[in-house]
Amino acid sequence: MENFSEVMALFLSVDNFLAIAAGVLVGVVVGAIPGLTATMAVALALPFTFSMEPVTAILLLVGIYKGGMYGGSITAILIRTPGSPASACTLLDGYPMAQQGNAKKALKTALYSSVVADMISNLALIFFASYLAKIALNFGPPEYFWLICFSLTIIVSVSGSSVIKGLIAASLGIILSTVGLDAVYGTQRLTFDNYNLMDRISFIPLLIGLFAIPEIIDFYMTRVAPHVRTAVAGASLSWKEFKGMLKTVVRGSFIGVIIGAIPGTGATTAAFISYSEAKRTSPRKDNFGKGEPEGVAAAEAGNNGVAGATLIPLLSLGIPGDVITAIILGAFMIHGLTPGPVLFQENLTLVYALFCGIMISSFVLVFVGNAAIRYFSIIADIPKTILLPIVLMFCIYGAYAVNNSTFDIGLMLAFGVLGFVFNRTGMAAAPFLIGFILGPMFEDNLRRTMLISKGDLSIFFRGPITWVFVLLTVASLAFAIRRYWVTRKEEALA
Repeated sequence: MENFSEVMALFLSVDNFLAIAAGVLVGVVVGAIPGLTATMAVALALPFTFSMEPVTAILLLVGIYKGGMYGGSITAILIRTPGSPASACTLLDGYPMAQQGNAKKALKTALYSSVVADMISNLALIFFASYLAKIALNFGPPEYFWLICFSLTIIVSVSGSSVIKGLIAASLGIILSTVGLDAVYGTQRLTFDNYNLMDRISFIPLLIGLFAIPEIIDFYMTRVAPHVRTAVAGASLSWKEFKGMLKTVVRGSFIGVIIGAIPGTGATTAAFISYSEAKRTSPRKDNFGKGEPEGVAAAEAGNNGVAGATLIPLLSLGIPGDVITAIILGAFMIHGLTPGPVLFQENLTLVYALFCGIMISSFVLVFVGNAAIRYFSIIADIPKTILLPIVLMFCIYGAYAVNNSTFDIGLMLAFGVLGFVFNRTGMAAAPFLIGFILGPMFEDNLRRTMLISKGDLSIFFRGPITWVFVLLTVASLAFAIRRYWVTRKEEALA
């Protein structure tokens, strides 16, 4: 309170408000374009911040980050093409809702869930930064290993009607995640002497190919006249409906905050864990994957809950929580600031001015998000004979833009064929994606743990954090097995 007037003098600037609004707008637009991620937008915006004041520069980058987290859900819902990796979970229920003529409700659910999660994440950053940062400091390879084990159990929840097919898809994802150079010995694995695969399979071409290309292939193979639905017509989201999902949103937000405070985990993991928990506790669990609004709310709450929390280790400890916060760390250093305990001692006024701007960005997201829904919804009115070639063009551009490589275009098309096969055989793509994302993290932390302990397995049970995740993993598996046998029994009785 002693520094309140100084904080307000530093924050209440037209430049700061313009930076927040421009950042959120750019983030939403870029996030909605497949292949152009929030990471890319923040990296491209960094040179434009050199001449800005420190608070203005950082608020611009944070605005892009937060806008990008929501923007990816727009095309995920409308055309089954996630604009960002974290939005891959949103399309599981968002796209079926759009097909049923409820795209407006899905987009509104995603927006309001994102805003609530973002605000909770911001409050956690402001009030619990030091406490959560201390917990994050206690995470070593064994703790990360059990966290990944717990995350892998959600494969059962997103496997669709067949758990066996889901496990096969997840195993295939884990196998493909090993392609590239071995992280410990530097030897080649499954590269077939192709230098393009030495740096592992690029994630963006895989993501675009797995979800967007199958829709295009399926449309031209079936040759059925498109039934076009307007996204802006139909029922919107009522307060009563959103109030019923509020418990799921809050739970997903806290999951996102916890995951985001741990460096290196990411929004995609948080989204799938939140989705799995929502499905496990929902009375409408059978409707998940078929157009359940609660599924959209859970996924968006999970990935947006990460946004503010990733700044916790950055500001408190100087440790970036993910790639985007690593870029923001660079912005701090460019302006002569060093994140960490010293920042709070020497630049407390600046830190609280940033907190004010971060809170304002949540309210800006409401207005920008509603405008985006209104204008991006036009996409759903375009006939598929015109829309799908445009989508294919964006897919090719998005795949090429990551590494400026035509090889990535080939990868995208190959994964498009794989995704089409998944659709035709009833295999869910989500387990494959989870296996591909978590596979390297699982292997890396397992091997690091074994190297540290020199083969002593007791290190896996070395403290309360490991035991918490061990119990969560066992409980999650027990629940999944029980649900599987109950379902089998019900099917047999039917």
